[in-house]
Amino acid sequence: MRANCWLLFVLAGIVAGIAVTEAGENKGAEIIVLRGGRSGRVTFPHATHQKVLKDCKLCHHLFPQKQGAIKDLKKQGKLKKKAVMRNCMRCHRKTAKTGRKSGPVRCKTCHRK
Repeated sequence: MRANCWLLFVLAGIVAGIAVTEAGENKGAEIIVLRGGRSGRVTFPHATHQKVLKDCKLCHHLFPQKQGAIKDLKKQGKLKKKAVMRNCMRCHRKTAKTGRKSGPVRCKTCHRK
């Protein structure tokens, strides 16, 4: 009986530790403002995407999960022009085709001067 109680106590501690780690995890900015070239800046709702998509790799296969990553890759010539935008548009269009609510698919919806 004591062994079972001890095991439950250990498991509860592990679960609580995981919950604290996830709650305290730095998930980046809620909103990120990106330079959008001549068309104007893009205000990207990062927290909304995290909540809806749940899989960071859907976007972060293009760039590391760190502040300034896109800017750094552009400087180094390692991020192709408009690669991020094409990824966004592909996902938004694919989602819209399924009939689910999706992100914008028109330039001026995101780009603001």
